[in-house]
Amino acid sequence: MSLLVTDFAADTVTFVDPGRGPTGSVVVGTAPYGLAVGKDGRAWVATADAVAVVDTHTRRLTARVPYATPEDRLGPVTHGEYRGGGMGIALSPDGRHVHVGVNVPGGPGVLETIDTRTRKVIRTAPVGRRPMDVDVSRDGREVYATGHDSFDVTVVPTDGGRPRRVEVAPYGTEGGLGSWLKPHHTVVRPSDGRLLLPFEGERLAVADPRSGRVTTERMTANTHQHGAEAGADGTLFVVGTGAVDPASDAGPSLTVRRRNGDEQVIPLQGAHEDVAVSRDGRTAYVTGGFTRDGHWNGLTVVDVATGTTRRLSAGRRPLDVAVLGPHGSGGAAGSG
Repeated sequence: MSLLVTDFAADTVTFVDPGRGPTGSVVVGTAPYGLAVGKDGRAWVATADAVAVVDTHTRRLTARVPYATPEDRLGPVTHGEYRGGGMGIALSPDGRHVHVGVNVPGGPGVLETIDTRTRKVIRTAPVGRRPMDVDVSRDGREVYATGHDSFDVTVVPTDGGRPRRVEVAPYGTEGGLGSWLKPHHTVVRPSDGRLLLPFEGERLAVADPRSGRVTTERMTANTHQHGAEAGADGTLFVVGTGAVDPASDAGPSLTVRRRNGDEQVIPLQGAHEDVAVSRDGRTAYVTGGFTRDGHWNGLTVVDVATGTTRRLSAGRRPLDVAVLGPHGSGGAAGSG
């Protein structure tokens, strides 16, 4: 078993042995952000100017799929949190399509759908501002693009139906683009398909993508939160990046939230961004890249049962992470 991380500061993806550290890298394009790995072992990587395709068996770049969004709307191909281009990305359950959220600086984003056989963009749809995460319903009929700067999730039917906006703002939208209290990552709850969005280690927003109704549940980490992932049994893993206000907020952590709402909060050393979970749910891998200042070049390996942690070197500013099978194949079709 190995891991694959996106190196936001190095234009590469890096393969990581969980026991030994990095074992090799592949150049994919400028500022790679999200990735999704299919059961066939192909990794789809959202970069600033294209979606890169990496064969994780041979560890080679096999294709780059340009975005359909015009280059003049995306702006310069560059690094940084606000760069244009691909952000969240996810595969359909059948592996036939990959959906990528494209950030258009200064305006609403675009969801682009790629046919994984022809490697061409076949459909686009308008979504919210800075689509940091993309997820797919379990039946593949809907795609969910989380608009960080527009306080929403856009529900995009895969049959070409009209997208609909679900506002997710448990603290309200005051402060607009300057607010810290915005959505980051979404998890599709396996039991009922509802969308789970953590906020500040205080509130878990639960959105019904069909009715648009949003309720909240209490969380306990009291820290700014970004990445989230669901284990096979429905356990929710949420990355706490650290305090917004050090005088009142807690530091970085990993929250392990059971299906009954009980939470285990595991402290982490330094900022972190996203998380992947082993197939047996016993180990979590938390990246140290972070989209803001304070990132570091590694990840933290967490023993979920004991709460013990160890830091591991892993690329340069690693943001997203996926667990690969023994022969390079991915364990899940979508990203967290």
